[in-house]
Amino acid sequence: MVKLSKIVVTGASGFIAKNLRKYLSEKNIDLISISRNDFKKFKSESRIISKDYDEKKLLQLIKNSDALIHLVGIGQQSVNSDYNMINTEFTQHIVNLSKKANIQKIVYLSGLGVSTKTTLGYFISKYNAENFIINSGLDYTIFRPSYIVGTDDMFTKYLKRQIKNGEINIPGSGTYSIQPIHISDVVKIIFESTLQPKFKNKIIDLVGPDFITFEKYVKLFSKGTKTSIKKIKLEDAYYDAITNPKSDFGVDDLNILIGNFKGNHEKLKKITNMKFESVIGLLQSGRLL
Repeated sequence: MVKLSKIVVTGASGFIAKNLRKYLSEKNIDLISISRNDFKKFKSESRIISKDYDEKKLLQLIKNSDALIHLVGIGQQSVNSDYNMINTEFTQHIVNLSKKANIQKIVYLSGLGVSTKTTLGYFISKYNAENFIINSGLDYTIFRPSYIVGTDDMFTKYLKRQIKNGEINIPGSGTYSIQPIHISDVVKIIFESTLQPKFKNKIIDLVGPDFITFEKYVKLFSKGTKTSIKKIKLEDAYYDAITNPKSDFGVDDLNILIGNFKGNHEKLKKITNMKFESVIGLLQSGRLL
């Protein structure tokens, strides 16, 4: 195992990054964390606030780091920020910055469902970002995650808000399935991918052991609360996503949700040699609520 001395994390104020930074800090990793927004600093961490990740500002600060973990991305578009701009072009900027800074390893979180056959704008932007990384000449690990859940991810926050309001809405039938993975497993895997040669130049599905219908997930999550569960017409959910900027689901959120994307957990288990948290078990114990 190679001992790392310095890791760079982009998108430092996001859910995954916050948990990862905490984990790396506890490992006493020399950490450089970058975000457009202000964020709380952990021990053994250098904090950089940069609205545009300007090369002149960052290059000397991150130079010769051992790995860069790129966690910037968007799952919903606006007129000011689209998939191509953030997921593709910005990733290209980070790849170029890594090469100039003599960083040899890059870890990237793409999306479960990304493939050459995709027609979704979100997946296309991630696929193009993957290609920039693959063709960069850098040592890379690309993860394609399903829903990454904890106590404060966006999906869990949505369900908690719905419970507080007394009703959870399920778009469509709810029989489509997801393959969630717990954040505690995710941060361990990401860290190991910066250390272990077996992760070199690989694309790996980042998925948990449980493949569960959305309806069952919601029922287990809200078990023990006085929450009613209501199925709403899929066309109504899409209409709200198209016309309401404050909608709980974006158009591509719905596309991904009902896509029934299933990842190769056995491959992940084999390469990591880990015992994974069962999200179903966590739901049954109430530890996600």
